Amino acid sequence: MDQQNSKVKQIHLNRDAYLYIRQSSLKQFFENTESLKRQYALQDRAISLGWSYETVKVIDSDLGQSGSSKHERSGFRHLVAEVGLGHVGIVMGLEVSRLARNSADWQHLIEICALTSTLILDEDGIYDPKHFNDRLLLGLKGTMSEAELHFLRDRLIGGILNKAKRAELEIPLPIGFRYSEKGKVIKDPDRQVQSALIEFFKTFRNTGSATSTVKFFRQQALQFPRNVRSGPHKGELLWEQLAHSQALRILHNPRYAGAFAYGRTSNYRTVDGKSHMRKLKRPEWTVFVPDVHEGYITLDEFERNQDTLKKNARACGIDRRGPPRECPAILQGIAVCGKCGSRMTVRYHIRNGLKTPDYLCQSSGIETGQKICQSINGVNIDHTIVDLLESCMKEESIGESIRVEKKVKNRLKEVENLRKLAVNRARYEADLAERRYRKVDPSNRLVADTLEGEWNGKLRNLADAERTYQEQICKDSIAIDDNVKISILGLVNDFPVFWRDPNLPHRERKRIVQLLIDDVTLLKIDSNIAMNVRFKGAAVRRLKTQSPPKTWIQKKTDEAIVQKIDQLLDQHTIAEIADILNKNNLRSGWEKPFRRWTINRIIIANDLKTRFERLRKRGLLTSEEIAKKYKVSNSSVRTWYKNGLLKVDYYDDKNSYLCLDPGIRPFQRGRKWIFPERNIRSSKQQRGVV
Repeated sequence: MDQQNSKVKQIHLNRDAYLYIRQSSLKQFFENTESLKRQYALQDRAISLGWSYETVKVIDSDLGQSGSSKHERSGFRHLVAEVGLGHVGIVMGLEVSRLARNSADWQHLIEICALTSTLILDEDGIYDPKHFNDRLLLGLKGTMSEAELHFLRDRLIGGILNKAKRAELEIPLPIGFRYSEKGKVIKDPDRQVQSALIEFFKTFRNTGSATSTVKFFRQQALQFPRNVRSGPHKGELLWEQLAHSQALRILHNPRYAGAFAYGRTSNYRTVDGKSHMRKLKRPEWTVFVPDVHEGYITLDEFERNQDTLKKNARACGIDRRGPPRECPAILQGIAVCGKCGSRMTVRYHIRNGLKTPDYLCQSSGIETGQKICQSINGVNIDHTIVDLLESCMKEESIGESIRVEKKVKNRLKEVENLRKLAVNRARYEADLAERRYRKVDPSNRLVADTLEGEWNGKLRNLADAERTYQEQICKDSIAIDDNVKISILGLVNDFPVFWRDPNLPHRERKRIVQLLIDDVTLLKIDSNIAMNVRFKGAAVRRLKTQSPPKTWIQKKTDEAIVQKIDQLLDQHTIAEIADILNKNNLRSGWEKPFRRWTINRIIIANDLKTRFERLRKRGLLTSEEIAKKYKVSNSSVRTWYKNGLLKVDYYDDKNSYLCLDPGIRPFQRGRKWIFPERNIRSSKQQRGVV
């Protein structure tokens, strides 16, 4: 012992002795009191070695903290810092495991103690980390302490895993299950709870969607049970509306299929010492035992539900890829719903090859399974905001701002004069109090003390008034010199060019907007959109814009072209009309050349009469009608047509035609078909009558 005490030198006694006390858990703190008493008793050991009571510092801020890491132990970090600064002569702990159970932390402490000539003490003796033998022994003790923690953890985890593999480990059960008196898992005897869960799985089976299931429960005003896990109502059963997150937890829990699962999540620590949790995939689960108890669904149905949820998630866009943090919606993150006050998110659709934003208030609707609050097309909104920013940057606006600034300056001067009067009054009252004090007899302390206190109070008031005056002058100083005005006007002229630069990334445009605007509240009223723009500095602008018309309205063909098509149908077929319009460089509502199907759609959409109807109205007949009227075959009518005896008009582009009634029936002379009147005229001409 004397040999160990000889390690304590005067250089050590000139510093403080630090006693580090730690219990691994709060339960040990309350129950294992003897260990705590033994640790505090080391103060007497330090005093016996030569330190005074005042120089023994006790660090007990880590009671109830594990020694596996230093990140959550503020007391240990403070101890290491003091050792590194050379303020510590000896570090005391009941044993190595009290100081650290991590070799990295322990070796770090030994290294710093060796550099600063700091001793280490435990129940076995005193160690000097500068000596190789002591350092070797301390290293072995640290390794054994870490190994002890490993063995303790392995024994505890091993027992838990062994019980889990037999599906006998008692863990908190989800709603709908309870432990029996014998520790077996049974269904909740409450028939209402069972009925709610049965209806839940039946609804999901029919709809195939968690959101649709939540909507059904909301529409039918069905309540759903929930166990209270903490708080003053812990253990109670609450009935409330079903939430989307709760529905997903139930669908992903294999307990409802009668299976026992353990180790569905994994905890890990990052470099900063923080603990994180991640969900594991089914093959990575530690224990999975099917058919342990009665469930609400079968295991096959549980697997089908997982596949359905996975497909639903993929349909919502999990597999889609896009540029990170890059989108054209300039109000992303600052758009606020005018109905409920929630932040609005952004979704996109492609229109004319461009990505067009929609502002949606949907978080509450997704969670509750109800209809989303608002969905507003953002094209006109973004254009309106850009126009507002440009108008704010115009020379007229800046000039008006400068004129307003002059008015504000005049107003501030008036206010400044009032403050000066307040300072003058405070100065007068302080001077008056001073004169009263100086007139009194100094030996009359009863009066002098009172007047002196009054004088000091007036001086404090004067100092406060002067300080307030100076602070307000600094706050109210808004003067703009000529150089600044020129720079601002130059920025006004350059801003539209800068904003419309195609090389400017969308994220930079959004940063500009967020530097100027705090938020924009959107409210859709029929076809109008009310916008409440709140600038930095609390200035507010109220704007209105129109909702963009529907696509079919935007792409509707011009009315003049429709009228021209109506006129051309009197004399031309659809293909001929398309050629005429294209030769005149006319385009459809989609800005494309006309095709036959385009003309057909325009005819149907505008309820125009077809060419067939127009020809029928003019009295033209079909070949069948001509044949029936003149009591000939259809082939004879076709022969008339080929011989030029019938006048026809085509009504489509397949050479389908209607015939003009000839009025008389042709007759055949030899192989030719002729009209009788034509034959008569020929005879008269031959005789010279005509």
